Amino acid sequence: MPIDLSRVKAICFDVDGTLSNTDDQFVQKLDSWLSPLRFAFRNRDVHKFARKLVMFTEGPGNWAYNLADRIGLDGKIVALGDRFYEMGIGKSTQPFQIITGVREMLDNLHNHYPLGIISARGQKSTYKFLYQFELLANFGAVATSQTCKHTKPYPEPLEWAAARLNVAVTSCLMVGDTVVDIITGKKAGAQTVGVLCGFGDKKELERAGADLILHSTVDLEGYLLRRS
Repeated sequence: MPIDLSRVKAICFDVDGTLSNTDDQFVQKLDSWLSPLRFAFRNRDVHKFARKLVMFTEGPGNWAYNLADRIGLDGKIVALGDRFYEMGIGKSTQPFQIITGVREMLDNLHNHYPLGIISARGQKSTYKFLYQFELLANFGAVATSQTCKHTKPYPEPLEWAAARLNVAVTSCLMVGDTVVDIITGKKAGAQTVGVLCGFGDKKELERAGADLILHSTVDLEGYLLRRS
């Protein structure tokens, strides 16, 4: 089902795998750790295995976090994570990576639509990414895992962002690379775009009900602006 462009009054983006190359960074780290065992892999292809492993763990990871959310422990987990982050525990020596073309896309879309962030990341790391690439000015609403009582796949973060952007939540376009992002949008009554530049699987995104699937987030600019 194509996007009804007449309904789109605001766009909300996931971060990891949608704006940031975070997932690829995980794969690179795992690839590096497994390199001494390269001889044990078919064609010595460690990278392919590392990518499949990260893809496999993303689903159970989302399920575990959703369970913590349901029983009220997610806020404590994220607060503890932010505390560790302040102490330097778990920080990467590498800066965040941005998907090529995303900054320019956001600058252009910002001239036509109010934009928001809907992330299950903690507040500190979300803002660090936005500050690193000077993206914060593009967004009128930034919802992290600590913004609302529940985070994705509950609709509350998207509903909160829509209110901050002064649009109806049904007028939002939710853009993300995982089934969780699509479910969040659907529960809120918004239209949804799945992108394949993270670890989203096309068939899974289709089954979740994505209204549109794009190869990369940056393709959204052409889709929206050339048809408006």
